[in-house]
Amino acid sequence: MPLPAVLTQHEARSALAQLLQALALPGRQPAGQTLVLDGQALQRFDSTALAVLLECRREALQRGHSLRVQALPEGLWKLAGLYGVQGLLDPHHA
Repeated sequence: MPLPAVLTQHEARSALAQLLQALALPGRQPAGQTLVLDGQALQRFDSTALAVLLECRREALQRGHSLRVQALPEGLWKLAGLYGVQGLLDPHHA
């Protein structure tokens, strides 16, 4: 599922609601699915984007799934490294 083009503190609440709604759809499937968030469209962000991604991960884990985030912009990936959460967003890339 794609991330929005803009994910700052101003868009966080609505973006999180949309992403969590999309994450709820696999709840009908057996546990163990890897849900993928695609950051290719993400152009403008702040550290709030990491909080949104981590909340999506928490929700996926609660539903018995794993979460992987792909194609994050380099700046957000570096910010995730600074906060020490790269491995939570993509354990294969950290």
